[in-house]
Amino acid sequence: MKAFLDENFLLNTKTAEELYHYYSKNLPIIDYHNHLIPEQIANDIKFDNISQAWLHGDHYKWRAMRANGVNERYITGDASDEEKFIKWAETVPYTLRNPLHHWTHLELQRYFGITDVLSPKTAAKIYADTSAQLQQDSHSVRGLLRMMNVEAVCTTDDPIDNLRYHQQFAQEKESFKMLPAFRPDKAMNADDITALNQYIDKLEKISNREINDLQEYLDALKSRHDFFAANGCKVSDHGLEQIYAEEYTEQEIKSIFNKIRSKKEISATENLKFKSAMLIYFAEWDYEKGWVQQYHIGPLRNNNARMHRLIGPDTGWDSIGDFSQGRTLSKFLNKLDNGNKLTKTILYNLNPADNELFATMIGNFNDGSIKGKMQFGSAWWFLDQKDGMTKQINALSNMGLLSRFVGMLTDSRSFLSFPRHEYFRRLLCSIFGQDIENGEIPNDIEWVGKIVQDISYNNAKEYFEF
Repeated sequence: MKAFLDENFLLNTKTAEELYHYYSKNLPIIDYHNHLIPEQIANDIKFDNISQAWLHGDHYKWRAMRANGVNERYITGDASDEEKFIKWAETVPYTLRNPLHHWTHLELQRYFGITDVLSPKTAAKIYADTSAQLQQDSHSVRGLLRMMNVEAVCTTDDPIDNLRYHQQFAQEKESFKMLPAFRPDKAMNADDITALNQYIDKLEKISNREINDLQEYLDALKSRHDFFAANGCKVSDHGLEQIYAEEYTEQEIKSIFNKIRSKKEISATENLKFKSAMLIYFAEWDYEKGWVQQYHIGPLRNNNARMHRLIGPDTGWDSIGDFSQGRTLSKFLNKLDNGNKLTKTILYNLNPADNELFATMIGNFNDGSIKGKMQFGSAWWFLDQKDGMTKQINALSNMGLLSRFVGMLTDSRSFLSFPRHEYFRRLLCSIFGQDIENGEIPNDIEWVGKIVQDISYNNAKEYFEF
């Protein structure tokens, strides 16, 4: 019987152990998409306790706590940090076979050297030990990133962000890079005309120009795109239910924008046309600059209207959606490719039923110009766990070239989430190791080891050019 979370965790063969420990384990991390807070990195803050580092903003844990019958007061309410931690500790023993159980204990081991299993019996000591370590310089937010051998992090930033903290950080000599990512979701969201107009008003101020028509709007957004590029940005990102690819004319978009700016309601079709046009504009700008564009596709957000009213979005009320993806995705990519304006692209799928769809879609637009130009992105959100990652790896292996995959990312708000890269690398090595021992791929440990290194680090290094 293997010990829980020992050095060969998830490595089920001797070949897998060799691949992980000798080829993958010690490589740096390029985390090309996350939701870390730039201010916290720039100011190198220290968390007062483990709850602040672990529980604040982590809706993965919140959902588990609610399922375990924990009152909202101990999740997003006014309970003390220690009380919230105790409630999390009470929940952890019930998370067996949920990835939270693995992540929780990996993080305790890697950041704090704690091998005890978190439970009500160990909670008080673990809270005290971890909170004490977080007061040390070694466990400031930058210290936590250095501890995981992080080479680059890309935060997620709105076009109207002033990038003050990225600029502040860039003036310092640090062992890793912090770069912005252009996330213009709010700039194309015409579902709420009032909110969109408020956004446009903010864009007017930061771009120092009036916005009365479509061209002025595009010019202002393009100026922000240029500003991001001047501050080291090389990637964009979009969080969407599905790609929008409605047919439209420029005149139609001009008219729709005028209606939006006049605070008049637009039809459902006009909404789709506006979103479709904005996606194309953004993608063309990305192509001009040689950026990597990322599309996170498929969530059904804010399902619980009552809780959304009470505590707002991004608090754990989202799920996998079942949107139709293939035809619009093909149409969108084809329009860009036809105009020779399709840049390097990563497609992330949230519905595992669509894995093969996404894995084959990228093959339609790989044109030989760049190795792995079109990427089927790592399993994300509800799928970044053992089963979800295995399915994504297998779909990409069967339909494309796993060897050109740019690998894992955290997609997290937590500075303690970077062992997810280790989790991915262990799983990857386990899959290759088992294939070797099954006689399904050649027993050429140096070549397979190189492929593992490429997926773990080298491909991302070459692809993003950070």
